[in-house]
Amino acid sequence: MTTDTEEPTLTVDELAARAGMTVRTVRFYSAKGLLPPPVIGPRRVGHYSQEHVARLALIEELQHQGMTLAAIERYLTQLPPGLSAHDLAIHRAVVASWAPDAAEDVTREELERRAGRSLDDGDLDRLAAMSVIERSADSFRVDPGLLRLGIQLLDVPLAQESILAARTVLLEHSRAAAHELSTLLREAVGERESVAAVKSLSAHMQPLVVQALLTAFQRSLKEEVREWLKES
Repeated sequence: MTTDTEEPTLTVDELAARAGMTVRTVRFYSAKGLLPPPVIGPRRVGHYSQEHVARLALIEELQHQGMTLAAIERYLTQLPPGLSAHDLAIHRAVVASWAPDAAEDVTREELERRAGRSLDDGDLDRLAAMSVIERSADSFRVDPGLLRLGIQLLDVPLAQESILAARTVLLEHSRAAAHELSTLLREAVGERESVAAVKSLSAHMQPLVVQALLTAFQRSLKEEVREWLKES
């Protein structure tokens, strides 16, 4: 595993496993120019970083949205150069926000393949507690839009209670924001507007609202961290 400041250390096999896909798929994306070339080390072995992992996750999310490879290539070429794994993860989060609710029933083997790692019973219990999966007798009902987030949270050095408390805070505040914004929208369009007009306005506003909320949250969180560090 690497961080944004560490040297690339993942082999192509490790990268594929981390991304939950085959080496053949990784090489295919590389050949298409969707993935930056690796750093070539001793013995001509390619080494990959977290940026590669994050870019593969973004590509996978774009495919989940129904985009063709050509459309994905255009999307990626429009991104600013030199994006970090953190920046790419934010792009993926924005893309994933448009995904419809589409839970799937999968086997444990398929779940682990998508997760890019083996999952013990403790991991499964934590994912279930976060509502990422629902366990049944012989399968798991999983929300693809939440799976990668849940897998990443497994490695966060926080107690499960803290993660669940944070989830509750985010849900409560996001629902409150959605309610207030929808109220403003209803007041803006008035009662005489047609259903089609309301839907059209909502479709135009939604991307702007998501962008505004994401930007405001990032800046607010950075400010909170700065204040916290000043006090410590």
